[in-house]
Amino acid sequence: MKITTSDLTQDRQWSATLGMTKKRFFVLLEHFKNAYFETYKAELSKRKVEVNIGYCINSEEELLLFTLFSLKSGMTYDVLGVVCGMSGSNAKRNQEIGLKILVQTLTKLKAMPERKLLTVKDFQEFFKEEKDLIIDATEQHTQRPSDDEQQKETYSGKKKPT
Repeated sequence: MKITTSDLTQDRQWSATLGMTKKRFFVLLEHFKNAYFETYKAELSKRKVEVNIGYCINSEEELLLFTLFSLKSGMTYDVLGVVCGMSGSNAKRNQEIGLKILVQTLTKLKAMPERKLLTVKDFQEFFKEEKDLIIDATEQHTQRPSDDEQQKETYSGKKKPT
């Protein structure tokens, strides 16, 4: 893989690239390695030899780095592949493997964010201990409907600039 942890020399680079400090990365890495081994019953380097294919990622460290980088950067798989030295399809496959292991790791550490608050009651129960709740939302561009009634339904309420 083109990017390695040795390329990240400052705390600012760690945060900008992965969203965490070097110290947190290596703490997470130990748990990530354990989850990988539990899933595949072998270390990545040994498993790579067993499947006998050219592999772009050679260790659990590289897989975690790639996974966190892909989540933080938001690149398409093709661009991610170019940046990390693999094809777009390999980037997708590697991200899926990395995400699977990361979810297992965070779940085991009881640090996995809740993703399924289906009802208001679920939401209230989950946040009952919290005093303040901050929601950061980003608007998504949508195609403007040509039908007047549909336009009214999707109108955001913003006024034209004067």
